[in-house]
Amino acid sequence: MIGGGFALATFVGRWRDTKDIDLYIHPADRDAAVTAITQSGFDDYYSRRPYDRKWIYRSVRENVIADLIWAMANQRAQVDQLWFERAGSLTVRNQKLLVLPPEEFLWCKLYIMQRDHCDWTDVFNLIYAIGPQIDWGHVIDRLDDDLQLLRGLLMAYSWLCPKEVLRLPAALWKRLSLLPPRKQKCAPLHDRIRLLDSRQWFAATIPANAKLEV
Repeated sequence: MIGGGFALATFVGRWRDTKDIDLYIHPADRDAAVTAITQSGFDDYYSRRPYDRKWIYRSVRENVIADLIWAMANQRAQVDQLWFERAGSLTVRNQKLLVLPPEEFLWCKLYIMQRDHCDWTDVFNLIYAIGPQIDWGHVIDRLDDDLQLLRGLLMAYSWLCPKEVLRLPAALWKRLSLLPPRKQKCAPLHDRIRLLDSRQWFAATIPANAKLEV
């Protein structure tokens, strides 16, 4: 399944530059996938820059990086069959490809909050684009004991997009034991976006033909 920036583009309809392509695979298919990508001319990236092999196989060919991913970096979960059953699809050059389900995309991104890299911006764009269509019950079930992360993200999104957050299902707030958002007067969306990052990272505030900045 396609993940990362390519998956985000299918959900949001906006492109952002990315250093690699993420390909999600079942853990049982790891060896076969590594063999296939090696036979395609890709070399192990480890000799250039060591990486954690517990969850990813990073390969490179002529400076094109392709990552085979079968688990979260934090080992919170591995890819399972349900990911594939729920996957969407897109067609590139007449080739049909599976796309990571938006719920699993969100689940993975919630945990990426490093000193030099945070993926919550991708989740904000995802919710803004397709929030009402997300299967929030599935996300909650996946998170299990980590539900506070989702609560924190949605509280931040409520502040960021106080009008758009009203489009999310009322049942979501009840399930999370949170007070539902209410209409309020607030600063323009652009102003709050810039408080977090001055770059053009939020699709709602940039021209239709502009790419997302990271």
